[in-house]
Amino acid sequence: MKLKKMISLLRRFFTDRDSRVYYLSMLGCYNSLPDEKYLKQLYRCLMHKELDLESPQTFNEKMQWLKLNDHNPKYTGMVDKYEVKKYVASVIGEKYIIPTLGVWDDPEKIDFDRLPDQFVLKCNHNSGLGICICSDKDKLNIRKAKRELKKGLAQNYYLLWREWPYKNVRRRIIAEKYLTDGNSGDLMDYKFYCFSGRAEYVLVCTDRSSGSPKYYFFDRNWRFMRYNKWGIQAPEGFTIPKPRCMDEMFEIAERLSQNHLFIRVDLYCVNEKVYFGELTFYPNSGFDRNRLPEVERMFGSKVDLKLARGK
Repeated sequence: MKLKKMISLLRRFFTDRDSRVYYLSMLGCYNSLPDEKYLKQLYRCLMHKELDLESPQTFNEKMQWLKLNDHNPKYTGMVDKYEVKKYVASVIGEKYIIPTLGVWDDPEKIDFDRLPDQFVLKCNHNSGLGICICSDKDKLNIRKAKRELKKGLAQNYYLLWREWPYKNVRRRIIAEKYLTDGNSGDLMDYKFYCFSGRAEYVLVCTDRSSGSPKYYFFDRNWRFMRYNKWGIQAPEGFTIPKPRCMDEMFEIAERLSQNHLFIRVDLYCVNEKVYFGELTFYPNSGFDRNRLPEVERMFGSKVDLKLARGK
């Protein structure tokens, strides 16, 4: 299976220019390019159209514009998965923070014997690479976990997508309490899209543990919105049970989104208790091809760049 996948990747690399540019970008071959030139090139190969930075209209275009033009020093701490907890606790309270079990700058310094049977290890400066979700420490391959964490620490996440807030994050590893929803057995992720301090939609991430997660939009009244490919594919009458803490989560998201043109607030609801996940300035780094074109324009219309230009 791995051989077939490798052959497929090689075929795309040599026959498709866009795929080749993308792969080379992820390998760091264009790290020396200025941010604007890099983003225009990556946008062309991923979105299959030119990036309009002079008069951006869509949500994805405006995310790219904000990357290049909105450089508030506070953003560095807000994307740091360790430092952001202090900021969030100061706004909504400590009770919403997932407990930190430890923090290190080197995987070799982690004392696994002192960690509980279940925990999560992740880098504070990136997304995905290096994460270790341990549900049973007796079955954990510690050597592999350390190897993956080293890869994560070595990753320059800023250079991959040119998300300015990540440029100066001090790289560390954090251990957090393992969360699971005893009612469903699957930890659902609730991603609140907040425009100018108002949480208007929540993107519900389901089937996370399956390896094939699905994403569904709902509005504040828990009406299912067919805004993306999963929404289009959902059957007539589709819905998801509304968590009892949903109204509380909308309120929390709004409190954390004040004074921002756009920010996504990620929360969890575990056994009817709300936990903060992270703050996201640019969902999918502004390269989301799953939203419908009309939704792209509608979301884009809600981000008023005149306010950012006036800062």
